[in-house]
Amino acid sequence: MTTERLICIIAGTFILVSLALAIPASPVFVSEWFLALTAFVGANLLQSGVTRWCLMEKILVALGVRQGGVHD
Repeated sequence: MTTERLICIIAGTFILVSLALAIPASPVFVSEWFLALTAFVGANLLQSGVTRWCLMEKILVALGVRQGGVHD
């Protein structure tokens, strides 16, 4: 698995979990403040798309994950 694919999986997981924890109708509702995590992940995705720099990619590479695109 490549860094880009793992980044998509990690970002999607963070978004879905934070939404589940923030929506009052959810069975696992905790607080609306979890929407801040959703916004943070979205802002980081936007920033990495514009600047081509991603901290999560650097962390994954340091952990030994193979660099590459989604379709490699």
